[in-house]
Amino acid sequence: MPDHDTLALLRSIAASLERLAPPVPKSIDLTAADAFVWQIGETGSEHGWLEPVPSVSRVHINLLQGIDASKETLLDNTRRFAKGLSANNALLWGARGTGKSSLVKAAHAAINEEIGSADAMQRLALIELHREDLPTLPRLLGLLRSQPRRCILFCDDLSFDAADTSYKSLKAVLEGGIEGRPNNVIFYATSNRRHLLPRDMIENERSTAINPSEAVEEKVSLSDRFGLWIGFHNCDQDTYFAIIEGYAKALDLLIAQDDLRAQAVEWSMTRGARSGRVAWQFIQDLAGRLGKPIKL
Repeated sequence: MPDHDTLALLRSIAASLERLAPPVPKSIDLTAADAFVWQIGETGSEHGWLEPVPSVSRVHINLLQGIDASKETLLDNTRRFAKGLSANNALLWGARGTGKSSLVKAAHAAINEEIGSADAMQRLALIELHREDLPTLPRLLGLLRSQPRRCILFCDDLSFDAADTSYKSLKAVLEGGIEGRPNNVIFYATSNRRHLLPRDMIENERSTAINPSEAVEEKVSLSDRFGLWIGFHNCDQDTYFAIIEGYAKALDLLIAQDDLRAQAVEWSMTRGARSGRVAWQFIQDLAGRLGKPIKL
């Protein structure tokens, strides 16, 4: 029979071993929500998990003004994907605050509204993947490949610098890898850059390389692997007013149109831009001043 000191020592060793042991990987449960965030533990991608997002921060697709062609293009692509038909990975690129990420989230919600809630597994799952976690993308796809639910992988503000090699994980997934992209997964990304690299960096690659075309091709070709390129640009004043008035109507903000427009113009001048993001920030300020809670 071990004495008291021996038992204490054994318990101490057992506790130490338990702390050193890797954590048990969390299971992938795509029935927990319609949206998730891919999380990476401290020990690496082998212990990544999908964190459910009960309520997505988004606006209704009808409130997104001035991007009608972009809305229809992405909705049609997402609808075909939901039906199990051929669909393309999409890159939404362009000026800041013009509705790129808002459109991805709104399109996901709109298609799920069409599908309804009768069968939760028929609804699309939206999975946000942080840019810094791209190297773990193969691991995530391996987990999703065997799942019955169709998933939109969403990476916001995607871009790369000269020393960044994580784009290679994405290239293999988009096209050319042995396994390729699973049939139940599609990839949507937003970026301020059409080619995901700053123009001066691309030009520098051309000017310093022994073979300029090959040096640029390695990184610039990443954009070519998105079947859909959807461009976004700063809006004109009429579109800006349409966005503002659409928000004001949806939120039932009681204010005369002339006053609304005058205040909206003044707000945009202080921000030095007109965009969907600037319009929403103005509406948030206006609603607060009018004592109206925002519920979308």
